Amino acid sequence: MINTDFIRKVESNMQLSSRTKGTCFLIFSAFSFAWMNAFVRLAGDLSFIQKSFFRNLIALLVALIMLFKERQPLHCDKKSAGALLLRATMGTVGIFCNFYAIDHLPISDASMLNKMSPFFTLIFSAIFLKEKVKLRQAVAIFIAFLGALFVIKPSFANAELLPSIAGFVGGMCAGGAYTCVRHMGNKGENGRFTVFFFSAFSVVVTAPYLFFNYYHMSWYQFFCLIMVGVCAAGGQFGITAAYTFAPSREISVYDYSNIIFTAIEGYLFLGQGFPDTLSLIGYAIICAMAIWMFIYNNRSAKAKSQS
Repeated sequence: MINTDFIRKVESNMQLSSRTKGTCFLIFSAFSFAWMNAFVRLAGDLSFIQKSFFRNLIALLVALIMLFKERQPLHCDKKSAGALLLRATMGTVGIFCNFYAIDHLPISDASMLNKMSPFFTLIFSAIFLKEKVKLRQAVAIFIAFLGALFVIKPSFANAELLPSIAGFVGGMCAGGAYTCVRHMGNKGENGRFTVFFFSAFSVVVTAPYLFFNYYHMSWYQFFCLIMVGVCAAGGQFGITAAYTFAPSREISVYDYSNIIFTAIEGYLFLGQGFPDTLSLIGYAIICAMAIWMFIYNNRSAKAKSQS
């Protein structure tokens, strides 16, 4: 005779915790965004604006399908209109800078510079949302910026200086965009509509450029750009699901697995060597500060819950 209580106990133990689910989805998101970067580079010598158009066109279609499926209206609260427009503008500029950096840098360097966005989110949240930045967080931000300098290697002799700066600005714009998202989330704005508006804005902004400067693509390049959009949608879905299961302070550090994935893909599929010594030092510094903030935020949250 089968012991049903034993089976239920085993099934209960096999079920994943919410934190584990969130971690798995965040790693899936990091993996998807890593492939997005790889396909951006594999698409070849197309304009970064043309690549951005296809990336956001796919995201727009996915967002539309989700909104129609849930019967959500295609409008926002007037109070959120300014933040929505600012989020779309900064997000679009951020993608331009990120794709330009990916085209001209080792993709691991471009990804690492883009990962400065959480530090900029802290800065912008303090300035515009009046959220207090504590001394330890300020120190972490400062040291992370020093780490970014090891990746950028500021020197007029550095042929990659411009794309490095572009990658850094892309991370800054992403941080600004996430601050706007945070503000709208506090106001109760629909997250899917935010994605839709941002994608639609980017498509409208890039369309005139393509009308006058469209570069004919091979079928292979077209496939790569479609995959850019698909991987970006997968990454967005993954990160949304991750933070549905667990708060940012518990799992955000796993997003830095993206750097490992991009370095491996760059080596295996793009013929790029491993990052140089200065870049590796910069990676270590930025990741160490991210881990420090991760541990600090968790301890602060536990202290508040116990007080």
